[in-house]
Amino acid sequence: MGSYIIRRLIKMIFVLWLLTIVVFILFNAIPQDPVRYIVPRGCNQVCREGVIAKYHFNDPMPLRYWHFLTRGPTIDGVPTGLMHWPPSFGASYQSKQAVTDSLARAIPVTASLAFGAAVIWLLMGIPIGMVAATHPRSIRDRVTTGFALVGLSMPTFFLGLLLLYFFFFLPTKNGITLGNGNPIFPAGGYIPFKDNPLEWAHHLLLPWFTLAFVNAAVYSRMTRGSMLEVLGEDYIRTARSKGLSERRVIYRHGLRSALTPVVTLLGLDLGTLLGGAIITEKLYSLNGVGAMAVDAVRERDLPVLLGTVVTASFFIVVANLIIDILYGVLDTRVRLT
Repeated sequence: MGSYIIRRLIKMIFVLWLLTIVVFILFNAIPQDPVRYIVPRGCNQVCREGVIAKYHFNDPMPLRYWHFLTRGPTIDGVPTGLMHWPPSFGASYQSKQAVTDSLARAIPVTASLAFGAAVIWLLMGIPIGMVAATHPRSIRDRVTTGFALVGLSMPTFFLGLLLLYFFFFLPTKNGITLGNGNPIFPAGGYIPFKDNPLEWAHHLLLPWFTLAFVNAAVYSRMTRGSMLEVLGEDYIRTARSKGLSERRVIYRHGLRSALTPVVTLLGLDLGTLLGGAIITEKLYSLNGVGAMAVDAVRERDLPVLLGTVVTASFFIVVANLIIDILYGVLDTRVRLT
């Protein structure tokens, strides 16, 4: 197990390194002048040349990339270089702040959104899928199928707007607008967990359900299909023939094996969400990693763009590693070598 994890970590570092090369080349291949996004209004030619010299835009691309990897020039008081401790993506072209500081503020927002939504969609999707699998072709199965179809057909941005309308903007019978004075839920924003846990959850409930409803539909169908396949296996029939209770057969023998594809999907979804739930973050004014990435693309802010892409890729690669380890826990037949 230990050697397997070490090999995977080495591969993870290699993948992230290749990713930085691709993003760096693509950014510099854009047929637009990045200097015009950095210079202030009214900047003359002397000012422009000063910006070019400051950010080393006249240096060859390989040299600029080398500065990015190693301890390069200090810009706006922030050193650059990923290959030293602590790693640094440099300073933002726009805010002049260290990218790592911005990521340190954004990652808790995205992590709170991703993990909270994951808990909700697992608590919804897995039980619904189990009910459908244990009662195939029944009314319960048809109801859960309808739930899945509605969830799969509901775009995230549309569901988010509906939730905002009904729980923030919708007028009541006496003419008082819920969003005017005493809204049921806030329309957006983020309160750190350490400051006020109740307000932290209160501000994130709508974003959580926006993500959870759509994903719960996927997980219910995934659980149903996996459970139906497992419940038809020989060892399930053997367990029943031994006189084990149906509850024990389903939960102890069936569910554990059926969760393997669910865990695979969960790891991929969590890794993707930790890289930034762009639509949900923008819709609810959450300044997470996804919102940072969108702003970086719009403003041609290379340090921030590299920081968000590498961070998102790191979470995805780590999530896949955790998935492979969990395989051995859920299914003893799996051996990690």
